[in-house]
Amino acid sequence: MRPDTPADHTTEAERLLRTAAQYPEDHEPLLLQAAAHLELAGDRERASTLYDRLLAADPEHPFLIKALQAANLWEYGHEAEARALIAGIRASAPADAAPWEIIAETLESHDELEASHDSFTTAVTLLLPAGEDEVPYATQSLLTGRHRVRRLLGLPHDEWDGLADTGHTAHTADISLDELHDPKRLWALGSDNPAELQAEIALLRSELGSYRSALSRPFPVAVLHWPKPELNELLAAYPELESEYPTHRAHLTDIEASLRDLSSTGTENLGIVTATVPSYEAFAASEQSAPSNADLLPQYATVLAARGRAAAWPPAKGAACWCGSGAAYRDCHGGASQG
Repeated sequence: MRPDTPADHTTEAERLLRTAAQYPEDHEPLLLQAAAHLELAGDRERASTLYDRLLAADPEHPFLIKALQAANLWEYGHEAEARALIAGIRASAPADAAPWEIIAETLESHDELEASHDSFTTAVTLLLPAGEDEVPYATQSLLTGRHRVRRLLGLPHDEWDGLADTGHTAHTADISLDELHDPKRLWALGSDNPAELQAEIALLRSELGSYRSALSRPFPVAVLHWPKPELNELLAAYPELESEYPTHRAHLTDIEASLRDLSSTGTENLGIVTATVPSYEAFAASEQSAPSNADLLPQYATVLAARGRAAAWPPAKGAACWCGSGAAYRDCHGGASQG
């Protein structure tokens, strides 16, 4: 059962903190989840302490943590500190959608619509270069947020608003983004007209459906990647797995083919998780199973993704290939998909 009351959220935060102490290699995603539960429990000061603790430990995702800290600080009266953090994030221009979305929505929630629009636009400009045909999963939410703020500001549609509409229609064909983001919707909440109230209920159900769709898959659909030294060690220790991995070259080819197949069927939020033998053996032990059991492999990939270990696929434009060759993705495993 999901936590429902402040006490439930506090209990879940305590559980996550104990787990983080047991698994220090995964402390960052676990502490982030704990901080989120503390915020939901209303214990924002303690959540802020966790964010500070993470930032002091040279985190893997510093801008994400700073954005979450800024949002949290503003909510309990530390506006100046929050603004300073937001200004620092904007100046650093992180190449990741999540910090941008958090700070833009924080500004929006505090009626800083011009600054919110500027943050959304800067992020989209940075993360979605001109001429891109496909919108990455993470960037779609930036386009949607930007569309919402532009409607609140009364600005006309532009090309990126069109992309936001297209992405939304692919998931919710019945109601357009313009309807969902219409500022006049709020007025209907005080109406005595049953038809107007029914129309608002339909809009809210559609919006809730979109949120549920996103929440149903909070982690990337991940494929397991064994670097060559790790795969050699794995097969030397557990030759029963050779049928899964006949050669390292075939393994890399299978990864790319699997991800493209998933993408072609409309699956979003795809990722790759890198495996290590010690981590896999520890996972097998936790499942009370032998590492030679091939059925553990997809479960292991899912657990790594849930711990925040997944790298998004496909890599960003111009980024290095996921395989570790050092070559650009376009010139390596992405070559066939670029043609």
